Amino acid sequence: MSDDSDHSPHTLAADDEGESTAHRDFWAETIADEIEARDPDDPVVVKGGVSPSGVAHLGNVNEIMRGYFVAEALRDRGHEVRQVFTSDDRDPLRKLPRKLADSDGNVVGLGEVDAGALGRNLGKPYTDIPDPFGERDSYAAHFAALLEADAERLGVDIEMYSNTELYGKGAFDPVVERVLDRVDTAREVLSEYQAKADDEYVPFNPICEECGKLTETVTDIDLDAETVDYVCTDMEVGDETIEGCGHEGTATFREGKLPWRFEWPGQWQVLDVDFEPFGKDHAEGSWPSGVDIAENVLGIEPPVPMVYEWFTLNGEALSSSAGNIVTVPELLELLEPEVIRYFFALHPKKARDLDLSRLDQLVDDFDRFEEAYYEGVDDESVTAFAEAAYPYVVGDVADERPIRLPYTFAAVLGMVDDRDLREKLARDEGHIPDNADEATVEAALARVEQARTWAERMDNAYNYRLQAELPDVAFDDATSDALDSLADVVAAGHDGETIQSEIYDTARDHEIEPGDLFEAGYRLFFDETQGPRLGEFLGDLEQEFVVGRLRRER
Repeated sequence: MSDDSDHSPHTLAADDEGESTAHRDFWAETIADEIEARDPDDPVVVKGGVSPSGVAHLGNVNEIMRGYFVAEALRDRGHEVRQVFTSDDRDPLRKLPRKLADSDGNVVGLGEVDAGALGRNLGKPYTDIPDPFGERDSYAAHFAALLEADAERLGVDIEMYSNTELYGKGAFDPVVERVLDRVDTAREVLSEYQAKADDEYVPFNPICEECGKLTETVTDIDLDAETVDYVCTDMEVGDETIEGCGHEGTATFREGKLPWRFEWPGQWQVLDVDFEPFGKDHAEGSWPSGVDIAENVLGIEPPVPMVYEWFTLNGEALSSSAGNIVTVPELLELLEPEVIRYFFALHPKKARDLDLSRLDQLVDDFDRFEEAYYEGVDDESVTAFAEAAYPYVVGDVADERPIRLPYTFAAVLGMVDDRDLREKLARDEGHIPDNADEATVEAALARVEQARTWAERMDNAYNYRLQAELPDVAFDDATSDALDSLADVVAAGHDGETIQSEIYDTARDHEIEPGDLFEAGYRLFFDETQGPRLGEFLGDLEQEFVVGRLRRER
């Protein structure tokens, strides 16, 4: 069979740190070179695909975003490009998902929907299963709409294709006919990759006209009539069995589907695919068999591949069943779309963790990336990457660097409810220039609500609220004197780090425990007994306000 050495999915080399060793500063440009080397006809087709599941989460966006950057690189070179995405919705529902997502992307349990619509339809194609939310034509249509909405939220224009519709209109007919006409070759090729390709195996799964389930038992092929005869037999799914009804019938090529290993290269033929990224799980399994089938059964050239590493979430694998997922709508409540696009612009050969508790680090990295594009930074590799990738990450490049508040500073401002005070504090710290117009100010302050939501979700050190009015508190004489002394420190114009240190010195000078002085500060500003690093927080606030509050005057 095929020697796939010329079709390695590992198009992008990487060093031990996972950084690109290719001559291009942005990996998408390297892929664009590979595609152009084949002299493709326009439009160049960039593809991705997904099987419908319960929740459209950020992991499903991986292929969309990887494809997007390559598509943009090709468009920048003058090519017409179509970015298509297939929903493998003629696949059977093999088990009940534990979670689903409504039309707004909110994750819900099966108890909140018509779960029976799913349970009664195990073994049937996703497109033949009712939408448990009662909003779309099918379960598959519901999921596809979620994914399309996520792509739109991230500024990516994709053409969504339903496998069921492609089969229904005959787009797969030539592929099915070719595979079944060369069934002996198909078996020989498949036998290199899975054990069940015996002399009785037929790579086509009809839909039973009696019960609507997919079956794997084909008893005869009629190429002239473009039909197969079948028996509806049981389907083994792990340790479970989905029972067939035993019906014997005849199905056309449009009333069934190819198994995945044949369907994937079939999609390449039907959609004339030039490039497809995919996760590392396909790199050593589905991809080699796909190449073999494409070349030796279908007689087509496979597309340029690119395998990417999965990312983890909070240090653990993404898992809908375990609840370790984040949806695009959820993440957009915490981050700007361009920050999410930046995450996917990073080199795909390096495994990365999206730690929601440390989103401040991701935002800081993006801000530095943006700074590198406009002004350069001391790391030449970062500057080179930014110069190549930034226009694709943000879309419309502004003439001047956008005004963005540091994420943790934005979280500090999130402790303040007063919008005007937020603006004053940001201006006092030099994060908003004096000449900034209202639109610029509003754009900068938008990050505050995102950072505030982040603090609430993570329940971290920034999840506190500054009290607008002086709380009803009373302190002993020593603590009161210490607060007055601390007010003098702040009035002297010290920064937050110095104030933090002075809290300890002031407590010692007044012979009280540092913890008692910190608690007094938290009571004054938050009406709580604990809070963030107090000195640094006070250093970020308006000096006059802090002095007055420490002196219990306002």
